[in-house]
Amino acid sequence: MQDSSRPPEEPEIEPARGAHRPDNAPIFNLPGGVLLALALLAGIYALQALVLNDASNAWLTFEFAFSPLRYVYPLSDQTLAWLWTPVTYSLLHGSFEHLAFNGLWLAAFGTPVYRRIGPIRFLVFWLISSVAGAGLHAAVNWGEASLMVGASGVISALMGAACRFAFGGRQRGYLEAFGIEPPLLSVPAALADRTVRVFIIVWFLGNVAVAFGLPLFGDYAGMIAWDAHIGGFLFGFLCFQFFDPHSRSARSH
Repeated sequence: MQDSSRPPEEPEIEPARGAHRPDNAPIFNLPGGVLLALALLAGIYALQALVLNDASNAWLTFEFAFSPLRYVYPLSDQTLAWLWTPVTYSLLHGSFEHLAFNGLWLAAFGTPVYRRIGPIRFLVFWLISSVAGAGLHAAVNWGEASLMVGASGVISALMGAACRFAFGGRQRGYLEAFGIEPPLLSVPAALADRTVRVFIIVWFLGNVAVAFGLPLFGDYAGMIAWDAHIGGFLFGFLCFQFFDPHSRSARSH
């Protein structure tokens, strides 16, 4: 017998036996892995701000921030910083405001993604999305001596991933109605969703505005790595199915 409360365009799905229906679960009940990531970012920033001196901070930034300049010179003539900095830059932040802003969005978008794919996939997703953000940043700023820090490329990837399953109340609706994660939307289906489409348009316009120097964020606009944001978002939006254990359900869409 069909459930009359089910949206007419959603596939017929039966809840798994023994599935937990978190009717009273708080929205921001952060999973342990996201809390650990936030604690790691905060701990590293506290070490920089409260413990290390200026010389040590300069060394830490140079060795672990991302710079497109490293890839102009022969890699054999350098330390191995070129190898790890496409990931480690995502663990550093330039100010408390930078950390707080990224931490807020990591909690908001990291939570649904982490719950959907689990700790191992989440870690791999973090590593690859940080490389994706660094890759586009390097392509746009090839040979520049700038140093990039911050988790916003990864967070942008989490935003892109969430567009495929969590927008428009889909995730909460499925969890409450069936006790399961919703099927992953295909890229065309996600783009056809009005909420997703408006979010993506506004998000991209904001980053394009920053790229052209419009003062959307005051004095910090010139310091925002908009290209890393876009690289991360495209990776998360287009490639999330490779990390998603529920992606086979997308065939019904």
